[in-house]
This record gives sequence, structure tokens and C-alpha cells, in this order.
Amino acid sequence: MSTVSTNGGHLSSNLGVVELSIALHRVFNTPQDKIIWDVGHQCYAHKILTGRLTDFPSLRRQNGLAGFPKLSESPHDAFNTGHASTSISASLGLLAADRIQNGKSSVVAVIGDGALTGGMAYEALSHAGHLQLPLIVVLNDNKMSISRNVEAYQNI
Repeated sequence: MSTVSTNGGHLSSNLGVVELSIALHRVFNTPQDKIIWDVGHQCYAHKILTGRLTDFPSLRRQNGLAGFPKLSESPHDAFNTGHASTSISASLGLLAADRIQNGKSSVVAVIGDGALTGGMAYEALSHAGHLQLPLIVVLNDNKMSISRNVEAYQNI
């Protein structure tokens, strides 16, 4: 809380996924297993759990930790993400590549209800159904987005 209040960032979205982050890291073994955060600014607990606690005060500072997952920052960050409905597609690509190389890693896409409304997410879900790979998709349905969810999705 002190780092975000000083440096800026997304405190509430991160507080909302603390337990989810702990559970994911308890079940999966990163960096071998991949966790792709669609809403990349929800990754602060993930960063702390993957060895960046001492660097955390540098969050969102020049030459410090990024506010989103960043490949060059840690092998635990499997994909550079922001929030563009890309987690399912990226996760499916990573999983397909792993299987082509005879790997057995797990890949988890974490997507929020706001990001799930993007067309790319639906295309990726359709493709995932076609490929029949063991992709794990976690929907963080917290009824929160930048603004109200649109169309029928707000009633789900």
C-alpha cells in the first residue's frame, strides 16, 4: 500500500487478486508453468510472490519494476501484458508451442469480466475449443471494469 500510494498504480485491482495470486502460485510452478494476466496491472502480488519484494519500492519508477508483467524483468512473467483481452490467445499460443516441443507445462489465462467482453477473447475461446488443449482459464468476475459492462454480459 505504501509503494502504490507513493509511486502510483492500481491498488484496488491488486488487493482483489491477492488470494487468487497465492492460490495460483501454490498450485502451479512458475516459471515452468505460465500464468498470463490479461489485466496486467493486477500482477503486484504475483511480482512479490516471485522474488521481487525487495525491489517492489521501485515499482513504476525509472529503471524499476514495471506496473505490468514484463518478460525482461523476470522469467515468471511469461508475456508482456496490459489489458487488451489477449490473455486467452497468448496462453493458447504458449500452450500449443509447449505441446509441439513435447512439453507438459500448464498454462493459465487470468482474465477479468471487463476484458472478457473483447472480441479477441471470444475468438481465442473458440480456437481453444477447436484445439482441445488443456488450457486453464480463470475468470475474475468481480463486476468491476473501467466503466459498466455492456450488453448482455452485465447480466451473467
